Amino acid sequence: MMRFSTLLKYPADWMVGANADNSVVLTSRIRLARNLRRAPFPGWATRDQRSAALEVLRPAVEALAPMKDGFSQELVDLNSVQKQVLVERHLISREHAARGDGSAAVIERRQTFSLMLNEEDHLRMQAIRPGLELRSAYEALAALDDELEKSLEFAFDPQLGYLTTCPTNLGTGLRASAMLHLPGLVLSDQIGQVLQAVNKIGLAVRGLYGEGTESLGNLYQISNQSTLGESEDTIIRRLERVISQVAGHERNARAKLLEDDPDMVADKIGRAYGVLRHAWIIDSKEALTHLSLLRLGSDLGFFGHETMQLCDALLMDIQPAHLQLHSGRKLTPEERDSIRAEIIRSRLHSLPPPDIRPTTRNGENTNNPEPSGDA
Repeated sequence: MMRFSTLLKYPADWMVGANADNSVVLTSRIRLARNLRRAPFPGWATRDQRSAALEVLRPAVEALAPMKDGFSQELVDLNSVQKQVLVERHLISREHAARGDGSAAVIERRQTFSLMLNEEDHLRMQAIRPGLELRSAYEALAALDDELEKSLEFAFDPQLGYLTTCPTNLGTGLRASAMLHLPGLVLSDQIGQVLQAVNKIGLAVRGLYGEGTESLGNLYQISNQSTLGESEDTIIRRLERVISQVAGHERNARAKLLEDDPDMVADKIGRAYGVLRHAWIIDSKEALTHLSLLRLGSDLGFFGHETMQLCDALLMDIQPAHLQLHSGRKLTPEERDSIRAEIIRSRLHSLPPPDIRPTTRNGENTNNPEPSGDA
């Protein structure tokens, strides 16, 4: 099994988004909740019962083909910074990070699969893919689920489906979500009505780290709320349809902003570039806001497409626990703000200024090779 340092050496497949259309939909995530049939659920279990459940679960999960050479660790053997890094990478939940004895995480080496043992349920499995790939993420995870059912007996009721700790997960145990980057809707003041419409049809909208977190960097997570009485296919189909619609609204908003108010768009992206290239102190919220605008600039042709991948890697690497891991010590908030700025400056060192030309006024391609006098 791989070491923690090896796991984090390379960015996750879903973080770099190579070959995926992730300009609006960054990632798709599928999570399945399962419990062992004859064992008390984690919230009611004693420490010994949790340990006994872990002894059954962990070998079965480690034996899965994708987990070969993966990462497997009990949470008590990880320090608080390491656990927080896994939360920042969306590999374990905040609730799981708070648990101790009898809980473990098993993660595939490319971080496309991650399994939480003894979180709220005995087993929470997730698959993450770049772009709008809910169906392929579900099919990959369903194959792992089928494999586990050969060696584990899950708590299942013919009428209710899979039994879970929280009634909202009852039935399929499926939670499907996508992370969307929506700066166009935010800048054009349409975000409120779009999110309201999404809420009205029974879908949940959350911030960067799920329930109870705010939206940072114009990033929003949209997921299903109910799992009972509907098939996995129905849930995924509805979510795909809604996410495609929201992504369509976002693309229209970006195009309209560029057409109606190119100076405002150019100014925001130019200022974001200036701050990130030259700031010596920057907090998490400000950094994410400016990286969001740089990412938007990449999509609009103000920067090369590789800038988007650079921003996506930075979104993760400037989070508090990642900074502390990078520095090898606990940091004060002031030290974090200073090191964050230093990392951003060094990564963006060779990024040329945004290519803001008069051609953008006509909504034409900004990468027109013709030189311009008032760039």
